[in-house]
Amino acid sequence: MNIIIADDHAVVRSGLRLLLESQKGITVVGDAADGTEAFLLLEKYPVDVVLMDMRMPPGENGLQTTRRIKEHFPEIKTIILSMHDEEEYVRTALEYGAKGYILKSSQDTVLLEAIQQVINGNIAIDPLFGEYHKERWYNNTDIAEKDAKYERLSKREREVLPLVALGYSNKEIAERLFISVKTVEVHKSHVMKKLEFETFSELLQYSMKHQLIDL
Repeated sequence: MNIIIADDHAVVRSGLRLLLESQKGITVVGDAADGTEAFLLLEKYPVDVVLMDMRMPPGENGLQTTRRIKEHFPEIKTIILSMHDEEEYVRTALEYGAKGYILKSSQDTVLLEAIQQVINGNIAIDPLFGEYHKERWYNNTDIAEKDAKYERLSKREREVLPLVALGYSNKEIAERLFISVKTVEVHKSHVMKKLEFETFSELLQYSMKHQLIDL
């Protein structure tokens, strides 16, 4: 079984890798610091399961990537790893296409069991939420409406978007992405045009609503 780990904290990725590689039959083929990196790995390696952190600022968050995985690699199972124990987060994750939702505070055995459950074709919800909630969410989950505007953006534009929303200058964005300032300006212009925004305030509200940034 091949697994990819996506989490913006290196220490978390290292810990998960140690846990998983200690298990017979599991191979960690790669890890990523954000959703965009994770998606690129899927294009390079055969993958069965993705362990996905829900929020990975400033890159593409776990929910957006989970939806992309469901659309482009429907056979791959995504398990959301989160510190949020509110029911709404679980419901949203399932709507975006996740096959599992496990709390980061749970025991290692819970995660390992969840991986096996999704491989077997089941939905894996952290035991904290109980069987009642699991069945209710599973039976009433609809795929979230595709955000057509966001899908218009290129890979690089999706990288620029959260950085702009977080207030980074053109120079700072250029240095972080290893591109020129002029190129940043072009990407920013395309982002505003494709998302049909006229003001920074609109861009910021959109980014917060869709959890593209974590303030």
